[in-house]
Amino acid sequence: MKSIFIAILSLSLLYSCTDKKKETTTNKPAQKKVIKTTKPVKEPVVIVDKNGVANINLTTSDAMKFNTKKIVVKAGQKIKLTLSHKGKLDKRVMGHNFVLLKKGTKLSSFASKAAAAKNNDYIPEDDSEVIAHTKMIGGQEKTTIEFEAPATGEYDFICSFPAHFAMMKGKFIVE
Repeated sequence: MKSIFIAILSLSLLYSCTDKKKETTTNKPAQKKVIKTTKPVKEPVVIVDKNGVANINLTTSDAMKFNTKKIVVKAGQKIKLTLSHKGKLDKRVMGHNFVLLKKGTKLSSFASKAAAAKNNDYIPEDDSEVIAHTKMIGGQEKTTIEFEAPATGEYDFICSFPAHFAMMKGKFIVE
């Protein structure tokens, strides 16, 4: 009984010591609240310049993913694609590239052929299924290629480093 009395007394003392704010009304204009976010602003992946060239900025890292899974361009448009590897690992361990494949290419069978082409940056000697590709790069490296967008349709893009295609893939949509 004594402990219950002490607990009630402690709570009432604690409550009485807190700040009590009085409600008042004023005729002051409402102030705007500034909300700060810690989320980084995502830069656009495709920026069309004054000459109509689609500048594509694709990034990747040691986490084995591209910064986008969808790229949209116009048929016949000149493409300038820059691939940047923001990671730290060497290309022999965590290399990345961009490979744009022709319609109907089966990703798993292409990836098998690519995995056997180590001496050719994991691009098969018979590259008849490839529209365009970058070289293989490692951490803190960058590469750029230029090509013309293919005909209207949906194409796959991947990283052809062994086993990366399962996570590093996306759609290249040509309107």
